[in-house]
Amino acid sequence: MAHGKRYLITGGAGFIGSHLAEALLDRGNVVTIIDDLSTGRMANIAHLQDHVYFHCVIDTIEHEMVLDHLVSACDAVFHLAAAVGVRLVIQDPVRTIKTNILGTQVVLEAAARYRTPVLLASTSEVYGKSIKVPFVENDDRVLGPTSKSRWSYAESKAIEEFLGLAYHRQYDLPVAIARLFNTIGPRQTGQYGMVVPSFVRQAVQGKNLTVYGDGTQSRCFCDVRDAVRALINLIENPMAAGEVVNVGSTEEITIADLARRVLTLAGRPADDIVFVPYAEAYGPGFEEMTRRVPDIGKIKRLIDWSPEIELEQTLQDVMTHIA
Repeated sequence: MAHGKRYLITGGAGFIGSHLAEALLDRGNVVTIIDDLSTGRMANIAHLQDHVYFHCVIDTIEHEMVLDHLVSACDAVFHLAAAVGVRLVIQDPVRTIKTNILGTQVVLEAAARYRTPVLLASTSEVYGKSIKVPFVENDDRVLGPTSKSRWSYAESKAIEEFLGLAYHRQYDLPVAIARLFNTIGPRQTGQYGMVVPSFVRQAVQGKNLTVYGDGTQSRCFCDVRDAVRALINLIENPMAAGEVVNVGSTEEITIADLARRVLTLAGRPADDIVFVPYAEAYGPGFEEMTRRVPDIGKIKRLIDWSPEIELEQTLQDVMTHIA
């Protein structure tokens, strides 16, 4: 028998979920994943399939009987299943809202039934278009109008947070919430508007890099291995229950500079960039956040975590993976 714990990962065939499964198995744990493969892929977990402590269930988390059975057999749940990516949110807003809210409700119901600790993966999107940088966990949020479906993702994830915290307060269920800031690494797909894999793919295929807007918008990119380390430490620390914490890098870079860095890594001229207006990319009236920078003081105090892997290294790893 494995000497570790039994973990359930919802969305475990996804980009972050597959890295999390790998890290937990490496630590001697038993890992079960559930994924409906709407955005996750079997290719992400192919190398884990023969592992004696790895189990894979293909189903939706909204299937209550299946989820109840899985939660009853585990020691803790990482809830990562969600509709992800700006493009998907705009193309399929109904699925975004339903998956994120109803799916989370099912997970929390089952967890409450068996007193099973839960780590909810949330997102920096919940801060909306606040310009008070860096973002602190208890800052006010500034969201756009409901007429713009772009904000439905942020709101659905905020409702998830409210739900998780409500279960913690009302039923004393150990729920920790991690707000992830632009997690990147191998296996991430550019299919739903993720910028790094999109840039890297364009660079290695000899195409110009497509930058939306004027490229002055900035982000902080965190290596998936650093993010996974944070998620594991959070679920293992009882002090994290009932807390919302930012998980991200504090190294800020503009999207135009990111494009130049990817081009340089690929041995391409740094000006092979095409700027595309947001309206053209996502439809008229699209709103973007100009900066997204986390304050990571809270997670440092709580679990002594900070990112260790440089952006340069992650970009190189993504390039190796895609090439």
